[in-house]
Order: sequence, then structure tokens, then C-alpha cells
Amino acid sequence: MPTEAQDRSVASSVKCKLQGSTRLPAFSVDGDYVIGGVFSIHYFMQTVNHDYTTMPDPVRCSGRSLRFSRAMVFAIEEINNSTELLPGIRLGYQIFDSCSSVPVAVHVAFQLLNSLDTVFYTGGNCSQSGMVMTIVGESGSTPSISMSRILGSFNIPQVSHYATCACLSDKQQYPNFFRTIPSDRFQAEALAKLVKHFGWTWIGAVRSDSDYGNSGMASFLEAAQKEGICTFLNVLHSFLRSTAVVIVAFAAPGDMRVLLEELSREPFLPRQWIGSEAWVTNTELMRYSFCAGAIGFGIQKSVIPGFRDFLLNLSPSQVATSPMLTEFWEESFNCEMKKINVVILSHFKNICDGTEDIQNLQIPYTDTSQLRITNMVYKAVYAIAHAIHNTVCQSTNGIAKCDKLTKLESKQILAELKKVNFSRNGYGVSFNANGDPVAIYELVNWQKSETGKTELVTVGLYDNHTALWRIAYLYFRLLFWLYVSQVPVSVCSASCPPGTRKVLQKGKPICCYDCILCPEGESSNKTDSTACLPCHKEFWPNAKRDTCIPKPVEFLSFQDILGIILAAFSVLGACLAIMTAAVFFHHRTSPIVRANNSELSFLLLISLTLCFLCSLTFIGAPSEWSCMLRHTAFGITFVLCISCVLGKTIVVLMVFKATLPGSNVMKWFGPPQQRMTVVSFTFIQVLICTIWLVLSPPFPIKNLTAYKEKIILECDLGSAVGFWAVLGYIGLLAAFCFVLAVLAHKLPDNFNEAKLITFSMLIFCAVWITFIPAYVSSPGKFTVVVEIFAILASSFGLIMCIFAPKCFIILFKPEKNTKKYRERTTKKYTKGRGKHGTQGVGAKHNNSHHYIDNHTEGDTEGNNTGGTYGQRRLNTEQRAQRNIQPVFPMVSREGSQSSPSALGVRPLRRTGFPCSLLFL
Repeated sequence: MPTEAQDRSVASSVKCKLQGSTRLPAFSVDGDYVIGGVFSIHYFMQTVNHDYTTMPDPVRCSGRSLRFSRAMVFAIEEINNSTELLPGIRLGYQIFDSCSSVPVAVHVAFQLLNSLDTVFYTGGNCSQSGMVMTIVGESGSTPSISMSRILGSFNIPQVSHYATCACLSDKQQYPNFFRTIPSDRFQAEALAKLVKHFGWTWIGAVRSDSDYGNSGMASFLEAAQKEGICTFLNVLHSFLRSTAVVIVAFAAPGDMRVLLEELSREPFLPRQWIGSEAWVTNTELMRYSFCAGAIGFGIQKSVIPGFRDFLLNLSPSQVATSPMLTEFWEESFNCEMKKINVVILSHFKNICDGTEDIQNLQIPYTDTSQLRITNMVYKAVYAIAHAIHNTVCQSTNGIAKCDKLTKLESKQILAELKKVNFSRNGYGVSFNANGDPVAIYELVNWQKSETGKTELVTVGLYDNHTALWRIAYLYFRLLFWLYVSQVPVSVCSASCPPGTRKVLQKGKPICCYDCILCPEGESSNKTDSTACLPCHKEFWPNAKRDTCIPKPVEFLSFQDILGIILAAFSVLGACLAIMTAAVFFHHRTSPIVRANNSELSFLLLISLTLCFLCSLTFIGAPSEWSCMLRHTAFGITFVLCISCVLGKTIVVLMVFKATLPGSNVMKWFGPPQQRMTVVSFTFIQVLICTIWLVLSPPFPIKNLTAYKEKIILECDLGSAVGFWAVLGYIGLLAAFCFVLAVLAHKLPDNFNEAKLITFSMLIFCAVWITFIPAYVSSPGKFTVVVEIFAILASSFGLIMCIFAPKCFIILFKPEKNTKKYRERTTKKYTKGRGKHGTQGVGAKHNNSHHYIDNHTEGDTEGNNTGGTYGQRRLNTEQRAQRNIQPVFPMVSREGSQSSPSALGVRPLRRTGFPCSLLFL
């Protein structure tokens, strides 16, 4: 009978009653400290149609995976038997099945927060929690998120072995969450680097419509975008039409099984599968042969000593005590456990008689060759045990002593979990500030064995902590789709080679582009370059435009064919001028040479030689001295040349055009005056060149604008005014000379150079008038060519027109180079002029009709007939009576008058030549 005090205590307590039905744990053992466990032991929840008129039946689940829950039991038993970890303390456990369902997981979370009693009494309220200190689980990201939001309110730590959603690293929302499996953020980065490593830039993407698939794919897309990879999300109908060869699947095993089953029903082009850890290490999916060659990252394969023996150590009596083990046993051996007071109604099942041997079973439960996630459960239990050990145990002289009577609060374990750092079976366990471990993945590949069975082969390792790939043996062990070792190509557009740049196609992803050749003056030396870089101003891209090479330097050199030709003509012209001078010097006593002003003739030949030679200064690489020399030498030598021609022309006019009898004009243009004229004209040009060189002299430059692809070495004029002043002065003298020559071109042909000078000046002026537009419009080295051509053409014009006829007579017509021939031709000229009555002595007293009398007594040469020369010689007295004065004073024996030689004329003895012809 209850006492009165007990009745009053119950009456004063609050009666708490759990809502809904109570879920019993799949496995449970009492202990000093109890650890909760939530696993997807069943991974399919059967669909139930609710009529909303009666209470729904309990959730029914199918499919089964006991390994995770058994790993937790094994770890706890191992800890309980340890003398180093929690000595003297026994851990208990309550393991529930969430059935991969969020509602069930939430229900289990509330169940763990309370006791298993449906009705209990508390002192003041119903918010007290049960005996569970911390929880291992859940297997999925979405159930783990729901549980963490509930457990976080009570500061109960949650350590997941398989929830990889990157969102769970957010400590603001999930402060109590830890996990022993890396976050999908690290896996997504690793997958993006893997895809980039093989050059796949155009890939399809498949994901589960869950927190795991959505968050994982979002992390992958973000990482892929940083690597320049284009992705597009696939649905089934677009998946079959996709042009992408590589497919990345971020999906749960159950969702992947549905997809692969659907794809196996109709043929489609083979694809290279890139899998996330959740399904790529699932051996049950390897039966889909069209996924052979799949690549992905998985948790490191591990070895747990003694775990296989623990899994196989199941006796029929032990199985009979657990409904979950009974279900597993019956399904594995296709028999039914015998139950007391139960009649067996099934006729298609045998009765389990206890002779079944689990070691002979070939099922995933007994296969411990691929312990990956199982080790994450094992490490999670040990992490919690170390946190409890650090809270309740004290180490004295290396010996741990634990007080099992210490009352623990969940927030104490939460604080200690953040500090956990230990190693178990060679695998380190620790958590960063976000509750995540160090990410280390194995690169796995689905390969077909010699027996034809698809196996999971490790081909590489990725350590996010050091960001290093260890794939030294990757290429000769990795197989791709269709079991080939050649890397498949999956790009929207082929890589743009060096020398081109990518231009995005309108309305398409960034991986779809066209390759455009780099524009002129730009290059790219990288594959898939987005922009071409301009070359340095002295460089130019090669034909492929993948590198910049130095621009070829161009100038008129002596090695160029054009330079050789022009140099040859320059030397030829100079030699021709020298040979002409030699001929004149050798025949200096002949009438045709003596009749010309030999001093100016030789000076003209010397200047022509310099004109020919100065063109050589325009050939070769420009230098500071050559630039100044070429223009000044050209200007001065040409002025010297034109000055000589101008002097000869003035002499002709002065002799033949002095119309006034007794005029003394010629005495002002004798040899000294002729020399002074040449020197004066040349000095003016020297003065212009000197001013030009002092103020702004020519200098060598690299012309980078005339041609884009080459550099032109040329001479900058320094001062364009100076250059055109030099040319203008030459042109002025040439024009003046041309006008005077035209005025004298009708004088007698014999010994008369007027016509020859006229033609030479005509050629000279024509050449230099056409030179101006040609010089201005010629590009590069052709500017120099035009200038040299003008120099040579005008020089050849002068020497050919003035000296060639005389040389021809001297060398090939010597009969014309006599006094008698000159007399005869001169008489014909004077006879013709007297016949027309235009300039006879009696009419105009033209000085061209006068002659020099050497006052030789015995001179009887001459002719008494016809015109002026037909007249009998007149003596001095007769000339005085007729008032006829010779233009030049007669040469007297006493020398009282100036002789003709003072004007550069040599007296001819016993001749009747007009005196004026001797000046020509």
C-alpha cells in the first residue's frame, strides 16, 4: 500500500504523456552513459494511402542495411572492453531505424529526447530530456538537418557518419552538428578539378531533389564555374539527346538506382559517368554494365580489426532476441524463425532449425572489403567516447581514472567534441571550427575484372588538406567508358589553339565559342586564350600569331638587288665622267675641246663624278653621319654642277647676243668672273646646308608607321624647310639655266652647246618635277630609291646631252674635229643669215659676224665670195671708215689691248672663224 507521503508526492507532480505511438529501438543496451544512434536500417518506406478517418498504421519499411548499426554496437563493445578509454565505465546505446524518412527521423529525435515511458511524472514541467548524452546519425543529409534543428535546442551533440550537405557546416544554424565524413564542398571541388584535369568542359549534370543533391550540385557548379567548365542540368528526355559525353551525377543511391533502371530500358549513346561518393562506391549499382568506366571520389577504404568476426558471430539464439536480426536472418536464409505459440501458416518457407551458417553467405553484410562509411560510424562512436572520457576521467601518472557517478550534461560533451583529436587504426579524427574533418578521398574507377564482373578499383588519392593529387599511376590503371584507356572528349567547342582567341556564341554557355584569329599586331601564346595581346611596337606576330617576333629591319642595302643595280649605275656614271674627262684631257688641243670653255667643262665633269658618287651615300644602313652627308653632298654637288652649266650658258649668250657695236660687256664676264659665278652660286647652297645642319640636321630613325610588319630605317629630314630649300635652290638654278639655254638654242651648231644644254636642262627639270610627287608618295626604302634614281637620271642626262656628242666626234668623227671643217660650217651659217638679210654686218652689225684678225701679213685664208665671209678682208682703216668695231678688241702685237685669252678664248692663227665660237 502506498504511504500517504507518496500519495502527496504523486499528487504534487506533473503527469507527462507522450503524444502518438512509441517507437522501440532496433538495438538497445543499458549503460552508465547512453549514446543514441539513428540509421537508415531500412531504406524504403512503403506508401500508405490515408483515408483520414482512422489512425494511420505504423510506417512500414523495406530494404535493409544492418552494417552501420552493427558497427556502432561493435565500437561500443570494444570501448567497454578497453582499459585505456573510459576504464570502469560502461556505455549503453539506443539505436533506432529512421527508414530514410524525415518524419520518422523527427519522431526518433523526440523519442531520444525523452524516455521510453509513455507516461512519467516530473517535478514541474515535461521538458526534461532522457538519458541520451549524444547521438550518432543520421545517414542522410535531409533527415540530419531536421534532427539537428530539434537536438540543437537542447544542446545535444549530433555526430553524423554520412550527412555530407555543405549547409550543415553553418554553425549559426547547426551549432551542435559534427560529422566524420567530409563536407560535399570538398568533394565538389575535387570533382571540378577532376573534370578539369581531363579537359572536359561540356558536361551534363544529374542530381537528387534533396538537400544532399541540391546542395552538392550547387557546390559543384560553383567550383566548375571557377574552373571554366560548362554544365547543364539534365532531365530524362534531354539526357538522351544531350551532346555532352560526360555526366556528373550528385545523387543518393536510391535515386540513382531508379535513374539507371529507367536508362537500361532503352538504348542510348554511352556516357562517361562521374559519380559522387554516395553512389559511386555502392557495389549494388555495378550491375548496370553501361556505367562501366565510371569515375568518382569515395571515402578511404579502411580496415577495422575484428569487425568481420563480429558481423559473422551471430547465433540463432542471439538472433531470436532481436526483431531486426530475426528479419535479417529469415530473409538471408529464406526460412522462418520458430516462434512459441505461433502456428506457421506459410508453406513456401522453411523453418530455421539453427544449422544455418552465416559465413557461407555472399551478401553485402558479410563483405568487409570495402569498409568506407562503416569506418565513419566507427570513428563517430570513438569521438563521442573520447569527449566523455575527457569530461569524467582524470589522468594520474599516465593512468586514467573515471568516475561513473559524475553527472554529465550534453553541453559539456558538446564543448569537448570540438577539442577531440586522436588517431584510431591509423586514421586521424578531429573537427575544424565548422565541425568538419580533414577531407581525404580516393579516386575510384569501375573496371571489369577477368571474370567479367565490374569491380571498384582505387586509381588515385586526393588530399584537400594539402591540395595535392597523387595519381602517379592514374593513366595506366584508369579505364573510361567502353573499357578503353583513351580519355573521351566532351567539349562544346574544340580548344582554340595559340594564335586565336575565344569569342562566345550568342545565347550559349561560356564553353560554346568560336576561335577567331588574332588581329594584326596581336598574338596569343596560350590555348583557349580569351584575348590577344598587342605586340611591342618593334615586334610583329608570326604567321600563326602565337608569338611576337622582332620586325625585320629594312633599308636599301648593298646586298639588295635594287641596291646593287643602283650602286652599279652610280659607279658606271662616275667612271663615265672620269673617262670623258680623260678623253677631253687627251684631246685638249683639238678644235672641239678648245672651242669649249675647258675650265668649266672639267669642273662640270668633276661635279658630275661627285653627283654619281654621292648617290652611294644613300645606300646602306642610315647613321648619324651618313644622314647628314647624303643630303648635303647631294645639294652641294648638284649646285656646283648646275653652276658650271649656267656659266657655260651665260658665255654663249654673251658672245652671240651682244648686239651693240663696240660693246664692252664681255670684259665683265671673263674667266675670273665665271669662276666667281660658280663659287658664288655654290657658296649659297653651302650656306643653306650649314644652317640646316646647325639648326635641325637629318638623323636616323626607325619608321614604324610606314609598314605594320617591318621597320624601315631611314633618315629623318630634321627640318623639312631645310630639305626643300636645298631642292628649291637647285630647281631655281636649273630653271634659270633652262631659260637661258632656250634663248641660245638657235645659234650656230658648230661648237655651240646651247641646244645640248637645253635638252639636258629639259631632262633635268622633268626628272626633278616628277621627283616631288614620287618622293612624297613612295613608302619605306623606295623613298631613297626615288631620290637615287632622280640623282642618277639627271646626272646621266647632263653627261649624255652635253658631253656625249663631243666625245662621239672626237672618237669616231675626227674629220669633223678640224679647223677647215669648222670654217666651212661656220661660213654656211653666216651665208644663210646674210641671205635672209636679218643680221648682216651692214644691217645689224651683229657681233657674231665679227672675227679675230691676228694681223698676220701672209694670211691669205678666207673666201671672197658670198655673204659677210664673201667680202674681202677689211683693214683697220676701212673698219674705222665704216665705223665697225669688233666686239672684242683686236690683239695687237704690242699688246696694248686686252687679248681674247683674257675671256678664256685662245686666238686662232690664220683663221676666219667668228670669235664668238671660240667661247663655246
